[in-house]
Formats: sequence, structure tokens, C-alpha cells
Amino acid sequence: MMTSGKNPCIECTIHNCAYHAETENYCTLDKIKVGTHEANPTMKECTDCESFVNKA
Repeated sequence: MMTSGKNPCIECTIHNCAYHAETENYCTLDKIKVGTHEANPTMKECTDCESFVNKA
């Protein structure tokens, strides 16, 4: 579910995500899902925002 504007609890710099707050580096969702593409994640690069939707 989207909020009416930015969510100050979720910072985001992915400008091509449909949920990016446009003028500020925040997400507009009220919550996100974080997951991994690794069997045993050990670094932040192993994690993914599974709420991402490409704006295009």
C-alpha cells in the first residue's frame, strides 16, 4: 500500500522505481520487503528490495 507522500522511515535512491518519492530520496510505500538472491547472504550487496517496480 502506498502512502500519500514520502515515507520518512524508508530512504531510497532508486529513481527508476515506481515507488520513489520523485523530489526526495524516499520511498512512498508504507512498508517494503527485503530479500536476497543468495543462499547465505554475508554482505549488503546480497540483499534486494523485493518491492521494487520499474517505473518504465
